[in-house]
Amino acid sequence: MLERDCIQSRGFQNTEKDGQIVGFQFTIRSLYYRGLWLSQLRPATVWVNTEEFGPETITWTIKRQTYTHEEMAKCGDIHWGLLDLATINVEKPGGLGPGLYEIRLSYTYSASYLPPRIDTLLGNQTHVRKLVMV
Repeated sequence: MLERDCIQSRGFQNTEKDGQIVGFQFTIRSLYYRGLWLSQLRPATVWVNTEEFGPETITWTIKRQTYTHEEMAKCGDIHWGLLDLATINVEKPGGLGPGLYEIRLSYTYSASYLPPRIDTLLGNQTHVRKLVMV
C-alpha cells in the first residue's frame, strides 16, 4: 500500500554497482491525480540534510526502466500512474552512512491543460521527509 506522502518510507537505501556503493535511492509516488507522461516531468533536485544533488546526478526508475531527465523528455508514451512507485536514484560515491536524514525532493511537471510555458511559472513542488539509513 502506498503512503500518503510523496516520499515513501520504504526503499531508502544505498545502491551498489560492481561491488562498490555508488549512491543511494528512495521511492516516491505521484500526487497528481491524472498521473504523468514521463515527457511532462521537469528536472529534479534532491537535498540530503544540506547537501544538494542536481539533475545531472539523478535518474528515475519507473516501471523497472531507468531514465535520465534527457531520456524522459523524449518518452511521450510511458505513463507514471497515480498508483505506481518511482525510484529516485542519486549518484554519490560511498553512499550515505547509517543515520537519520532529512530528504527533500523538488520537481515540477507540465500539465496538459495549461499553456506550454506555464509550468515554469508554477514553481517546483518540494516534498520533505525524514528517513533512516540502516
